[in-house]
Amino acid sequence: MTEDNVVPLRRRQRRRKKSEGDTLCRAGRHRWEVVTESKFDVRQGRLVTLLRCSRCGHERTESR
Repeated sequence: MTEDNVVPLRRRQRRRKKSEGDTLCRAGRHRWEVVTESKFDVRQGRLVTLLRCSRCGHERTESR
């Protein structure tokens, strides 16, 4: 076989890796991380933590 007959498969792997995080977040499976800029906030006597998804940047608050 010569090298001319070899087809590179990089394109599929890149596309799969690129859309992996996006499809997970669309399905509701975010990767939440605590935002360290403001570690906590006090609202109505409860401790509130700000969480941000590392893939898409969506934010939510969680009371503890």
